[in-house]
Amino acid sequence: MTPEREPPAMPSRDTLDALARIVGEEHAIRDADAMAPYLVEWRDRYVGKAALILKPGDTQEVAAILARAHATRTAIVPQGGNTGLVGGQIPFETGHEVVVSLSRLNRVRDIDLGGNTMTVEAGLVLAQAQQVAASAGRLFPLSLASEGSCQIGGVLATNAGGMSALAYGSARHLALGLEVVLADGQVWDGLKTLRKDNTGYDLKQWFIGAEGTLGIITGATLKLFPKPAAHATALIAVADLKAAVTLLGALRTTLAGSLTTFEVMPRLALELAIKHIAGVSDPLGSAQPWYVLAEIGLAGTADVHDGQFADTLNGLRESGEILDAVLASSETQRLALWHIRENIPAAQTREGASIKHDISLPIAAIPEFVATAGAAVLAIAPGARMVSYGHLGDGNLHFNFSPAPGAEAAEFLAKTEAIKRAVHDLVAERRGSFSAEHGIGKLKVGELARYENPVALDMMRLIKHSLDPHGIMNPGKVLPPPS
Repeated sequence: MTPEREPPAMPSRDTLDALARIVGEEHAIRDADAMAPYLVEWRDRYVGKAALILKPGDTQEVAAILARAHATRTAIVPQGGNTGLVGGQIPFETGHEVVVSLSRLNRVRDIDLGGNTMTVEAGLVLAQAQQVAASAGRLFPLSLASEGSCQIGGVLATNAGGMSALAYGSARHLALGLEVVLADGQVWDGLKTLRKDNTGYDLKQWFIGAEGTLGIITGATLKLFPKPAAHATALIAVADLKAAVTLLGALRTTLAGSLTTFEVMPRLALELAIKHIAGVSDPLGSAQPWYVLAEIGLAGTADVHDGQFADTLNGLRESGEILDAVLASSETQRLALWHIRENIPAAQTREGASIKHDISLPIAAIPEFVATAGAAVLAIAPGARMVSYGHLGDGNLHFNFSPAPGAEAAEFLAKTEAIKRAVHDLVAERRGSFSAEHGIGKLKVGELARYENPVALDMMRLIKHSLDPHGIMNPGKVLPPPS
C-alpha cells in the first residue's frame, strides 16, 4: 500500500506568476473567455475550471513547469487536442489545477527512411503526422475519427486504437521510444529507434495509456510502414455475428496477412446513417442483417488487389458463407463505403439519446455476448435499439443503444447505470475489458475500482507514488483512491 498524501492545493499568485514567466505571458492564458476552449470537453459532458493555461514551446519549458509544480504542490492537467471521450483532459471544477497544453510542441524532429521511423513532438496533430509520412513515401497507420484534431502525445497517453489496429496494433504498438518529463521536472530521453532492446523494463509502456498521470509525453519515435500501392475495399453482408467471425478467419487465411480493416455494423446502423448523413445510400440495395467493411492493402497494382479480393468474395458467396458483397471499383466508391462506417457515431447522436459502451472481448466470444447482453438490456429498457458496431477484427465493439422510437429520452437515460452494470458485468465474466480504446479519465474511475484485480490496482498505485510522490499529475483521473 502507498502512504496517504495531501491533495494539491490552490496555487498562490506568486506560483502562477512564476509559471507564466516560464512560457512568457503571451503563452500563459488567464482571461476566462480565452481559457474556455481548454476547459470544455467537445461533447460538453465535462466542464472544468483552471487557475491558468500554459502553452510551453519546448521540452525544457515543460520541465521547468513541472519542477516548479512539484516544488509548490501544484496540480497539472496535461492536454493534447482535447478530443478525449472520458474527461481525462479536463480539469475539475475547483479551479486549482493548471492546464498544460502541448499544442506548440508540434515539430517533426527526424525521419529515418532506412529504419522506417519518424521522431515527432507530442503536439503534432495526428493527420499532420500521417501527411508527413505519406510525403516521404511511408505510412503511419494510426487512424481515428478525430485525427484532424488529436495530437500524438494524446493518442499515446490514451493508447488510442482506431480503424487499423487489426493490422498494425494500437498506439502502444506504434511507438519505439518516448521523451517524457517526469513529475519533478526531470526529462527522460527514451527516444530510441531500436526494434530490439532487452535492457531492463520497457519504461515507455508505463506512460502509454497512463493519461498524463505519471508524466508528460513531449516526444515520440514512431514506426513507419511501406505505403500500400492500392487498396481493395468491400462491404459484405452476413447473416449474423457468428458468420462475421467465420468470415474474419477465412479472409485472414485466404488473403495472407494483407487484411488491414475488418469493421462490423448492424442493419440499424446503416439505416441511421442513411437517415441522418448526407451522401449515404445502401450500397447493396436490399436489407441484410449485418455488414462487414473489409479492406486489404498490398504492394502491386489495383487490378491484382481487386482480382484476388473478388475471387475470394465470389467463392464465399457461392459457398453460402456470405449473403452479398460489393467491391469498390474506384477511390470514390471506396470513400463512400468508409463514409458510412465513419459516420455511424454522428448518425446515432442525431437520432437522439443513446447509452454507449466501449468494450473488448475475445473475438470468439462476441456473438454469444451480443445476444446475451442485448437480451439483458432489453429486459431493463424494453424496445431499446441495439447499435453494436466497431472493430471486430481486434475484438473491440461500441456496444450502444438508442431508445425505442417515440420513447422519452429522459426515461431511457435514467436507466444508464443499470444498463452499464449489466453490460460490464457480462464483459467481466468473459474476461473482457470495459474500456477498449477510450481510456479511464474521470468517467470510468469507479469501473476500474470495481472490475480491476486488487493486486493490479496496488501495483498501479505503487508506480504512481514512485513517479509522482506529491500526486500533482492529473490527480483524480484513472486511479481510484485506496478503499
